[in-house]
Amino acid sequence: MSTSNAVPVSLAEIARIAGVGRAAVSNWRRRHDSFPTRIGGTDVSPQFSLAEVEQWLRDNGKLKDIGGREFLWPRFEALGSRDESGLAIAESARLMRAPRARVSPSELSPAAKELVGEAARLGRSEGPRKTFEFLLQRWLETHVRQLSTTPSQLASLMTRIALTVRLSRGEGGLTVFDPACGTGHLSAAAMQEYDGSGLVVLGCERDPALAALACARLGFVTENREVRTEIATADALRDDPFAGVRADIALCNPPFNERDWGYEELATDQRWTHGLPPRTEPELAWVQHLLSHLKPGGSAVIVLPPAVASRKAGRRIRGSLLRTGVLRAVVALPPGSAQPHSVSLQLWVLRATPDSPVSAAASQDALLVDATRFARPGAREPGPDWDALGAFVLSALEVLDHPGADLPESAVRVPLLDLLDDEVDVTPGRYTASSTEPSGIELAASWGQLGASLADLAGHVQYLSKLGFEAETPQATATVGDLVKAGALTLRAGQQPSETAAPSREAAVPLLTVPDLLMDGTPSGLLPVGSAHTIVEEGDVVVAGVVRAFKAWVHEGPPMALGPQLYALRVDQEKLDAHFLAGCLRAPANGRQAGTHASSSSRVDIRRLQVLQLPLEEQTAYAETFRRLTTFEALLAKADDLGRGLVSDVSDRLAAGRLTA
Repeated sequence: MSTSNAVPVSLAEIARIAGVGRAAVSNWRRRHDSFPTRIGGTDVSPQFSLAEVEQWLRDNGKLKDIGGREFLWPRFEALGSRDESGLAIAESARLMRAPRARVSPSELSPAAKELVGEAARLGRSEGPRKTFEFLLQRWLETHVRQLSTTPSQLASLMTRIALTVRLSRGEGGLTVFDPACGTGHLSAAAMQEYDGSGLVVLGCERDPALAALACARLGFVTENREVRTEIATADALRDDPFAGVRADIALCNPPFNERDWGYEELATDQRWTHGLPPRTEPELAWVQHLLSHLKPGGSAVIVLPPAVASRKAGRRIRGSLLRTGVLRAVVALPPGSAQPHSVSLQLWVLRATPDSPVSAAASQDALLVDATRFARPGAREPGPDWDALGAFVLSALEVLDHPGADLPESAVRVPLLDLLDDEVDVTPGRYTASSTEPSGIELAASWGQLGASLADLAGHVQYLSKLGFEAETPQATATVGDLVKAGALTLRAGQQPSETAAPSREAAVPLLTVPDLLMDGTPSGLLPVGSAHTIVEEGDVVVAGVVRAFKAWVHEGPPMALGPQLYALRVDQEKLDAHFLAGCLRAPANGRQAGTHASSSSRVDIRRLQVLQLPLEEQTAYAETFRRLTTFEALLAKADDLGRGLVSDVSDRLAAGRLTA
């Protein structure tokens, strides 16, 4: 592949191309006089010629098994324009699927057209869909501050909700509508969730680059399927290209807080059957736009900021949506579900009035679901537990039209009389807080659990408080590095998972990462069984090699893969006790001494960690005490959680004046 000396790459991009960390590239630059000279940037953030870097990596055997996509992306980025690079990626995808086609004479520059041809040839050799998805993901990551996308998990959940709630079950298949489709996340999810025949997907996007990328994405999804897709480039509110079209389900993640949405020119539009949206309420314009495109009994799911549920300016429209039975449910999502990640967004579940009405009882209330408890705080990129969130929300909505059915915790039916007050506030948390208050039996059970935990703690206190310690005398120790050399244990480092499709749970091994440890310690990823990654078995010692999450423990349970900055130590059982080793390693002073820097984000040099040198028979007593200390720590955490919960619950009851004795 020909490359241009004018294409710059940073140290981070070189690291990504070579499949190593940035520190390794900096090390190459210091140690090798032949490393390419900086062509731009600054001393802190230097840039290098892509062509020279590629040649140096090949000459020095640093490329391993890296495909040409990594060299391709910097050239797309070098085009400079967000729109041109996006259109070029979309055009490349078209040529990948149609080898005999020619580059369209669009607004692409000569350099972009040449790049499109090279990308298409590479895609046909390395896999068209995989190449396109790689380029699209890099493009989205580069322009993340300018774009708002719908995570695939949220898109799938929205589709499943819409399919669950709709009443229309026509024999002509399914028509899906998205009037603000972006790069096609929701449309693609609908095509994956619906496996029936007669699928029609209609989308609209006012940004030409996004519309082109959506067309490209859906082109790959529709391969080997009889699906009709149409993506129009237009402003759906001002110039609706699908006026008069009716869909079975509608999905939408509209732009938020846009004041210039067409308030003046659309004042008399017939879509505003529930009232003219105020200038400051563009989201309610999107809600009514969706409703105007639904068949009777059709359903719509739309992502909205939480303020739409309570702002004073929109209360008349909210009231009309409730009185007519159109707004069927509101779901409060955990923060991190979609951009902006710091906000608890909402899903509004709408249904057009069916020809044959639902039961009167079902239409006299609205279902409000508070799913914010499924957040997973603590990670650098917080997000919900998608599996648990999806199961919870769908279980609540499956009984939407069955008033007598039991609802899961944090979901409540609210009568319209309670909602249609001066505020017409449909924020779920306002109504679900009282419904989740524990009963007297549950409260008594919590007190019982706390008492049992405190009793267990007392037993451990009695044992641990009697431990005797000698005066401080030097003890012989060995480092992990020494033990590895002596053959007493083996040390393996966790790895960054490669970009592959997620395997099914039946053919996968769970992947544990440092962010998982900072949350609840539950592995969040999956890797294919048999993949070349560091796998820990029962009895192995796992060490987190970063100061902010430093810990060591003996793994119990089925095999598990380790991500970066996690390490697996397998002991020779004739020389070391695993629990003794883990106890020595996790001592806080040990981690501080082996830390490479003072900050919480610094690494711990695992090989420098100290371990007592004791005969195997003497390790047993230490191992038992370490085990008891670990159990004591877990009991403390459990008692703390129970105690805090009880303080909160009892305080609420006292403040409500419910004291009887």
